[in-house]
Amino acid sequence: MSDKFMPHTEEDIRAMLDKIGVASIDELYGDVPEEVIYREEYDIPSAMSEIELRRHFNELGAKNKSLTIFAGGGAYDHYAPSTIGHLLARSEFYTAYTPYQPEISQGTLQYIFEYQSMISELTGMEATNASMYDGATAAAETMFMMVASAKKKNRVLISDTVSERVIRVVKTYAKFHGVSLTVVPEKDGVTDLDAIYKELEAGDVAGVIVPTPNKYGIVEDFTGLADKIHAAKGSLAIFADPSALAVLRTPAEWGADVACGDGQSLGMPLAFGGPYLGFISCSKSMLRKMPGRVVGATKDADGKRAYVLTLQAREQHIRREKATSNICSNQSLMALYATIYLSLLGKEGLKEVNALSCDGAHYLYNKLIESGKFTPAFDKPFLKEFVVKTDLDMEKVNARLLENGIMGGLLLGNGLVEFAVTEKRTKEEIDTLVNLMVEG
Repeated sequence: MSDKFMPHTEEDIRAMLDKIGVASIDELYGDVPEEVIYREEYDIPSAMSEIELRRHFNELGAKNKSLTIFAGGGAYDHYAPSTIGHLLARSEFYTAYTPYQPEISQGTLQYIFEYQSMISELTGMEATNASMYDGATAAAETMFMMVASAKKKNRVLISDTVSERVIRVVKTYAKFHGVSLTVVPEKDGVTDLDAIYKELEAGDVAGVIVPTPNKYGIVEDFTGLADKIHAAKGSLAIFADPSALAVLRTPAEWGADVACGDGQSLGMPLAFGGPYLGFISCSKSMLRKMPGRVVGATKDADGKRAYVLTLQAREQHIRREKATSNICSNQSLMALYATIYLSLLGKEGLKEVNALSCDGAHYLYNKLIESGKFTPAFDKPFLKEFVVKTDLDMEKVNARLLENGIMGGLLLGNGLVEFAVTEKRTKEEIDTLVNLMVEG
């Protein structure tokens, strides 16, 4: 049957109502307040031919304004090879669900396995899950991992240099799960490590979450941090930009027990905020505390390589109160997106992405400082994102930029403005941005 949608017949409706013991549709919705029920005719356009419908949607699409983006804050305008869209749109990927039956899900299981392997290589960790909603919920689940791994410790520290929106989500999860969360202050744009060391003296800290790069784009130095935390019988988690890990020291190299973050920087479109991809990687000792699924490689009855779900400590498989997580939905399609992206770019391609982004960001930074209208906010190393200070009315400046098709920097308050530059931004675009801001 070619019809994608078949409406219920009167007989179907009558049979369902009889089954549940309701006389009519009106009685079924009898508890719904009358004032919220829409009784007017729906404003639905009449039927269109295919060519008319295409024209109609093209007209709607033309109302969107394509902008040149210099904003970051955790979501970045990276280039995505067109191949990704073509492969991702294959029906077997769009319609695939959780691969409970390995006999018929080898393709899905294989790409999840490859995804886990690639993220593990980026983070340097021994295992990666598949997968979480986004970076913020991945950070919250990481908090639970550290508490579950600690003995009778229920307090977690999180640096104030982690993205504010991530901290808000983690706070919400902590409140309703009885976890004590302490936000460690920043100092000169980076985590106040002395404040962490002081908190560790209390002996009740299960884990610490710090970022790389941080919310200001700064690459922080965590030398010695893991040793201090481990000596206090706690865990270290690093909230990381996976794209940047191609050139930065990995969480494993910092001695972290867990790495988490958002995979959006792996070429995923900004898409007004989603869907994105959360990831968690961890050391082998933390593996059984990790939520989500882990796909493993094995051999079938004929000795051929095969893939299966090896760990899935979720409420669907064990008692709810024993589950490590109650997040069920694997962002599988986005994990496939990341897998294709990383496969196409490879190690050298990802390094080039960061090199171009870094060059562009430092070029913009220097041009802004040279203009005399902006001054450095922090004297710290950065990769593709940075913060400067200005006395300009940036709300008016950003409005002028929008009129010229540019999304300017993020306003952080107190004259601080954050800019991000990816490999997509050209020298001409950067020069145009500077001229519009400085000359008006």
